[in-house]
Amino acid sequence: MKLTSIRCTFARTAALALLLAGCAAQEAGPEIKLGANAHPTDMSCPRSSNCVNSLGGALPALRYTGNAAQGMTLLRATLASHPEASIVRSDPVWLEVIFTTPLGFRDQVDFVLDAESGQINFRSQSLLGRYDFGKNRARMTAFSERFEIRAKAK
Repeated sequence: MKLTSIRCTFARTAALALLLAGCAAQEAGPEIKLGANAHPTDMSCPRSSNCVNSLGGALPALRYTGNAAQGMTLLRATLASHPEASIVRSDPVWLEVIFTTPLGFRDQVDFVLDAESGQINFRSQSLLGRYDFGKNRARMTAFSERFEIRAKAK
């Protein structure tokens, strides 16, 4: 009886591992490649569920007061409070950031500052897989809250 129980437990564990590996192994598309001085003009998300942005109405853009430099300073200060974030490339109105999860999964977040409207649009997308278990949405919701707290404290 005990051997059957062990086999069932092993079979369930193996099935779960295969399921999770299958979700992570599907490609979401190529990493966004840009020229040395370019920033993305297309901030849309693919049809996979591993991407969120501030343009489709799902999450609001980050709002700031002041000039573009102040908005970028606020954005960089908020990013500094996220040790899992690394700024890969930037210019005065754009940041490309890679967030690395404790399990080593990498997500790319692009921030584009719109000085006229006083907001920063973003797109957060997993670089591997088609499903992220809501990680990008949760991260950007928490990030937006931290950004808003810093903006109000200013």
